[in-house]
Amino acid sequence: MENLLEIDSVQLKFGDRTILNSIYISSKTGKITGILGRNGCGKSCLLKLIFGEISAYEKSVRINGNVLLKDSRNPDDIRMLPQFNSLPKHIKVIQAFKYFNVNFAEFCDLFNEFKTWPHFKIKELSGGNIRVIETYLILKSNAKFCLLDEPFSHLSPKNVEIFMEILKQEKDKKGFILTDHMYQYITKVSDDLYVIKDCASYKIDNINKLKEFGYLR
Repeated sequence: MENLLEIDSVQLKFGDRTILNSIYISSKTGKITGILGRNGCGKSCLLKLIFGEISAYEKSVRINGNVLLKDSRNPDDIRMLPQFNSLPKHIKVIQAFKYFNVNFAEFCDLFNEFKTWPHFKIKELSGGNIRVIETYLILKSNAKFCLLDEPFSHLSPKNVEIFMEILKQEKDKKGFILTDHMYQYITKVSDDLYVIKDCASYKIDNINKLKEFGYLR
């Protein structure tokens, strides 16, 4: 089944400063949607709005035309990878995989170093290793849509390539929206691309338009 996620009619302000105003972003099953923009343009805020982590004076978030009126999200609908580590520090690695209903053995086939760590607590791992686990769990989750904020920034180039391949495999089952300041990866993996400038979103159908919007020189 193909699912469609849309957000528009956004008015987000912090005090007198307008963060987002003229926004339309969509994502659907089988598509990876990339969002680019200068630091501070509101990319992370947009993902948090979709996920319901922050509120706005006005916004419309819809799945298959049905408005999500509550800020809390059903994990079967949307899951989000934030910029910073978010797994509870006291749980064991294997418990995190059981919670997300994700196969730990298949994970270890890709990341062999984790084979002996199933009973380590999250707090005993490095920040980079936690990021690998969290990113994998979100990508492999059963949610209809996954939002990823800076998924590549804290990974080695080898792991970036692994996760980009997983994205391509998993998009047949779900839709992805991701943003990262490492734009080369975003442009490489995305099917649809948006840029945020002056509080508004613009769909990019040609990479050269990123120069027109001042994102690339």
